[in-house]
Amino acid sequence: MVVHQYNPKRSSAASIHPLAAEFETKVIRGEACMQALRALAKGKQASGLSFVPELIVAHPGWGESLFVKDLYPEVPLIGYLEFHYALRGADVGFDPEFGAQPTVESSARLRSKNAHNWLAFEPMQAALCPTHWQASMLPASIREKTQVIFDGVNTQRACPNPRAEILLEESGARFKAGEEIITFVNRNLEPYRGYHIFMRALPEILQSRPKARVLIVGGDQVSYGGKAPEGKSWKNIFFDEVKDRLDCSRVFFLGRVPNPVFIKLLQVSACHVYLTYPFVLSWSCIESLAAGCAVVASATEPVREVIRHDDNGILVDFFDVEGFASRVIDVLAHPAKYHAMRQRARADAVSRYDLESVCLPAQIRWLGSQIHGI
Repeated sequence: MVVHQYNPKRSSAASIHPLAAEFETKVIRGEACMQALRALAKGKQASGLSFVPELIVAHPGWGESLFVKDLYPEVPLIGYLEFHYALRGADVGFDPEFGAQPTVESSARLRSKNAHNWLAFEPMQAALCPTHWQASMLPASIREKTQVIFDGVNTQRACPNPRAEILLEESGARFKAGEEIITFVNRNLEPYRGYHIFMRALPEILQSRPKARVLIVGGDQVSYGGKAPEGKSWKNIFFDEVKDRLDCSRVFFLGRVPNPVFIKLLQVSACHVYLTYPFVLSWSCIESLAAGCAVVASATEPVREVIRHDDNGILVDFFDVEGFASRVIDVLAHPAKYHAMRQRARADAVSRYDLESVCLPAQIRWLGSQIHGI
């Protein structure tokens, strides 16, 4: 595999209309990507070769695919479609704490946010989407030619390990599989991924389980949704809300961690909590199943596509703080009761979502059919 990078030659104009600013960034990136492809083609032709790809696969979310068909009109373009923003029925307006109903202004912002996607959809021959729910959010015209195949995770790496342990060098705290360890993982600690709900459930959990400890992974920034108030972070806002009711010596914030540490964290977990608005499904959700975790998750889409309640995991209404607390407490108090659930979680992840044996072969077969029309 050869990687060729591209660099935008300019940034967005300071005076551009706010509703057009994001669209302009996509155009800038799309132009830079097209110029990089054209330079690559010319370079090959100068050496007596012509560079014409058999297939182009692009994620349109950042604009790179906007102009590739203008350079290669005969080459099939496949879109990897992760999320199409909707005015209702998904993340927008889901959490009443952060705005219950869309306003005219928020609707206008979302329409503008989707504008480059509409341009990108038109020249696509077909599209790939990781979950059926995410595909259902697409406009009908592109949904009809969308294939659902999950990205895939490495289930050989994310696997149970009864001997796993983690040592935190700064504090000297050690965590071993078999102990009462609760895990919560996000790229960033924010409302979109239910950080506020999790933190509000912790006081009751830790009071009921005096030996339980908590490992929390995630940064202080924002991946999705609105920013925290000026000078604050969502992490600190919701920690400050409950810290007077917590034994903080049992709560460990790890920040962002490398993948080997993340895998060990899942392997020592007695109960893994995964929450999300109706939005893009995290790989960590599947990896936690693959590691044989007892997962307590939000009963939101597309989580319900992956986790079957009281079968391979536990589903709780996203806003039910007491419900999350009681189910986590039960998992910690009765680990043997959830042994079969953990095994089913692992088996499902391997049979449905393994990268090497399931998802990647399916993606390659389907992409091959788009090249050869079979």
